[in-house]
Amino acid sequence: QVQLVESGGGLVQPGGSLSLSCAPSGSILSIYAMGWYRQAPGKQRELVATLTTTGSTNYADFVKGRFTISRDAAMNTLYLRMNSLQPEDTAVYYCNLGFWTTSLRKADLWGQGTQVTVSS
Repeated sequence: QVQLVESGGGLVQPGGSLSLSCAPSGSILSIYAMGWYRQAPGKQRELVATLTTTGSTNYADFVKGRFTISRDAAMNTLYLRMNSLQPEDTAVYYCNLGFWTTSLRKADLWGQGTQVTVSS
């Protein structure tokens, strides 16, 4: 069964940068929806950014101009580049992919989450 594997979180100082990646653990047919979300302690999960297969992006106001969502279509890998990180960006970040499986079924999966901590 395909799972989403995230990587790239960690501890960074305010003003620093991190990059996250997310990829399926096995073969898939194609992706139709992509997004990054985050959940801070005691808060609900919130949308960070989405990317369509045609390249259109949507960002939450609190990350506009600082974060960039992108993908490597050939590798079915989704990325989130985070610049100018601030302590309020501290959260567990989750990727979400909607895709067609090799059995021609729709799947909507979440990554396991990766911790991003911004602190001096």
